[in-house]
Amino acid sequence: MNNIKLGLTAIIVLFLGLQYSFIAQAQNISRNQTNNDTKKLNNMNSTNKFEFQALPYANDALEPFIDKLTLEIHYGKHHKAYYDNFIAAIKGTEMESMDMMHIFKNMSKFPMAVRNNGGGYFNHTFYWEGMKAQGGGSPTGKLSDAIAQSFTSFDEFKKQFSDAGKTRFGSGWAWLSIDDKGKLFISSTPNQDNPLMDLAEKKGTPLLVMDVWEHAYYLKYQNKRPDYIDAFWNVVNWAEVAKRYEKALN
Repeated sequence: MNNIKLGLTAIIVLFLGLQYSFIAQAQNISRNQTNNDTKKLNNMNSTNKFEFQALPYANDALEPFIDKLTLEIHYGKHHKAYYDNFIAAIKGTEMESMDMMHIFKNMSKFPMAVRNNGGGYFNHTFYWEGMKAQGGGSPTGKLSDAIAQSFTSFDEFKKQFSDAGKTRFGSGWAWLSIDDKGKLFISSTPNQDNPLMDLAEKKGTPLLVMDVWEHAYYLKYQNKRPDYIDAFWNVVNWAEVAKRYEKALN
């Protein structure tokens, strides 16, 4: 009888041990799946996070061509407002999980608030990064060759680019971009549009942009937009433009 009891006890202990093992294994599988899902969500959020980036230089770095007060107001008020309004416009929508390029490629499907503020947010960041203190001069290497091939000379390119800014009626931007065949082109867009948007008249990958909204120059140059455009060439960051060009080719 004692042997039978001992046998039954051993069977019960074995059964309980196996049951605990199965439960623990199931819990581990569930925990691992949860961890993987969390990692995927975190990765998605980190890759699609929209940030209001700091200027790549001091507010007075572009003096005397772009004055400190204009830069402070332009960046701190205008650009910041576009960013805040863009974040508000996409809140609670599918666009929160998209990157900016995906939004631009489908811009015609989205509300005007996204078009205006998303464009304003991106265009300004691109504009700041395309300038630097003690900039200007002319490009070198592959970019220089491409400009000469597309526009016959650097001087002719400057003229055409400047004209795109001077003749933009109202507010907007002048762009140097590269199309899907690797050819450079100059265009101008109204308001906060850009060549990445699916509704752009001429689509491509931007390399250089000049802001010709009045708030970009009015405090210093008043209504003399051509004077601001002439000054702009003294702050162009050609190293950054060349880096964008190389990236677009790859």
